Amino acid sequence: MDHAETITLADGARIATWTRAGPAEAPHVVLLHGGPGLWDYLEPLAGLIGDEATTHRYDQRGCGASSPSDEQSVARSVADLDELRAHWELDRFVPIGHSFGATLALAYAAAYPERVPAVGYVSGVGIGDWRTPFRNERRRRAEPFAARLAELSVPQRTADEEVKWRTLTWATDYADLTIGLRAASAMAHSPHVINQHANRAVSFTDADQIGWAAAVRCPVYVVHGTADPRPAANALQLADRLARPRKRVVTEAGHLPWIEQPEQLRELLAEIVQAGRC
Repeated sequence: MDHAETITLADGARIATWTRAGPAEAPHVVLLHGGPGLWDYLEPLAGLIGDEATTHRYDQRGCGASSPSDEQSVARSVADLDELRAHWELDRFVPIGHSFGATLALAYAAAYPERVPAVGYVSGVGIGDWRTPFRNERRRRAEPFAARLAELSVPQRTADEEVKWRTLTWATDYADLTIGLRAASAMAHSPHVINQHANRAVSFTDADQIGWAAAVRCPVYVVHGTADPRPAANALQLADRLARPRKRVVTEAGHLPWIEQPEQLRELLAEIVQAGRC
């Protein structure tokens, strides 16, 4: 069972967290959600890790059930994560991040290399122009409902329209559109508001990422689905900048590979956690 706790940081920000205890001597893993501006949706990853580790999850600053905050940056996110680490009394832990969370995991490992024995970089965007092919592929996948999506793409939406817009937008992240519509609908019904300010303000450049990659000395597991609309090639370009890359492909999976290929993810997560024991 997850232990829910709201942790107050030094500046007064309140962070909603969940911890799932593993065996006493097991490594600790912190799961980092994407966005920026979304909320924790990584409970399934904690389930796949099972008894391999103690897992910690949280809603990032200003997001989900955490308190509002106008202060948004990668540096602030890294500092928040280290405050949480201190609260959890962890000397070392394995950050496993998804999408933007993968970038945050890398940035943290660069800032505190002595605290990180391994990194999970899952479905990260990498470096180079990933946006153009991503937008083209998302547009292609959305063709069956393009007219309805255009109607919903307005500044103000009702609650029902917001759920529908999220569902149709996020469904294109999956290899199988039928699975995508079902999975995206479940996430779209979250009561949390997307923090658009965080999405705009938490920015980083290729130069930032290349610098972080150069500073990380531990193994970094670059995990990417073959059907992710965000091209694997860009993540692999970043992997080539790492001292100890571990490139892992998830076949027939999109941006959230644990939804479509849970057993492949279970094996990869076990490998990452095992590296964290070293």
